[in-house]
Amino acid sequence: MARRIQLMILGLLAILVAAIPLVVTNPYYLNVLNIVGLNSLIVVGLNLLIGYAGQISLGHAAFYGLGAYTSGILTVTYGWSPWLGLGASLLLSGIVAYIVGRPTLKLKGHYLVMATLGFNVILNIVMVRWEEMTGGPSGLAGIPPLRILSFSFDTDLKNYYLIWFFALMAVGASINLVDSRVGRALKAIHGSELAANTLGVNTPLYKAAVFVISAVTASLAGSLYAHYFGFISPRTFDIFFSIELVTMVIVGGMGNLWGNIFGAAFLTPLPQVLHFLEEYKDIVYGAILALMLMFVPEGIGGVISKAYTRRKMRNLLGEGT
Repeated sequence: MARRIQLMILGLLAILVAAIPLVVTNPYYLNVLNIVGLNSLIVVGLNLLIGYAGQISLGHAAFYGLGAYTSGILTVTYGWSPWLGLGASLLLSGIVAYIVGRPTLKLKGHYLVMATLGFNVILNIVMVRWEEMTGGPSGLAGIPPLRILSFSFDTDLKNYYLIWFFALMAVGASINLVDSRVGRALKAIHGSELAANTLGVNTPLYKAAVFVISAVTASLAGSLYAHYFGFISPRTFDIFFSIELVTMVIVGGMGNLWGNIFGAAFLTPLPQVLHFLEEYKDIVYGAILALMLMFVPEGIGGVISKAYTRRKMRNLLGEGT
């Protein structure tokens, strides 16, 4: 899809997002939409890693948690400004992602999956065990909301616009990235690392860079989550949430930026819709993941893109005759 068309769609989506609160005023539904926005923000970055660079990660809930806990600890324990805490969390997550990503991304297939999964497990254990800093299993409370001068993001509606602003900005940045030299290099790596190396692509550097970008995006979502809810606990950032994120990417369509939002919008409210299956939530996600891989591997976004392409081709052929 041409970059100009994608930016037009982004503009229309921004108008739709801005208008939704005029219709949806129930705080509960706004809360769900805010979580959809946070998940969309994470999945946009994760899709760059999985869908475009072809690198699987089952550890992005760790960066989500690292952003949340860094912001929370710096503001609650050390009295930092929330925006300074957010900035520090992005910097720390980027450094950690580079340190972890450089050696880890040398692995391939199942080994890469297990390495990222192990990182998530380790960080989750730290969140639980380091009680004097993180609050342990009980979590960390009293995290202040973000504010600009005297304006505080202390309601569902205010956070709705803040969260979706960052989510849409991430989509716009991803559109530009994918359409750039970096995006073409990532696609080349996804197709064949050997061929990409032959063409002069510095594959280790590009893989580490996209890993850092996806981690920082997840960290940003984590900071927004912490300042929105004012409370965080390790359970939110466990390996099961990493699996949910990958499921959102696959359901939406790997390598499809718009599919990210479809995947997040479909799977985020699923536990509320299937509340009677709460104990089996992870089984439901696993079943969805397996079924999508078997029957619709291109995801929802891929199906829509194919339908759009077929229609465009029919129109061109019709004009030709």
